[in-house]
Amino acid sequence: MTEGTIIAITKETLWVIIKTAAPLLLISLVIGLTISIFQTVTSIQEQTLTFVPKILAVFVGLMLFGSWMMNNMVSFTEQLWSNFAAYTTLLVR
Repeated sequence: MTEGTIIAITKETLWVIIKTAAPLLLISLVIGLTISIFQTVTSIQEQTLTFVPKILAVFVGLMLFGSWMMNNMVSFTEQLWSNFAAYTTLLVR
């Protein structure tokens, strides 16, 4: 297994992680920003106020994007496992 192969696998892994986590992170960011603006406008400075809306929004996001996220992870895992024999033969040399 060459350094280039390892770097390519690592790069693809990081890209899949970013691509898979992005929808939920963006939902959480938007909800958090909206609640923060609301808190600033109304002068309510309760720290726990953002938790419940964020967690509910993330759960809704999981329901909407969950199958897509799972398909991304499963296809990447299948790709890695299908090339597993090539990786082990490169290690033996």
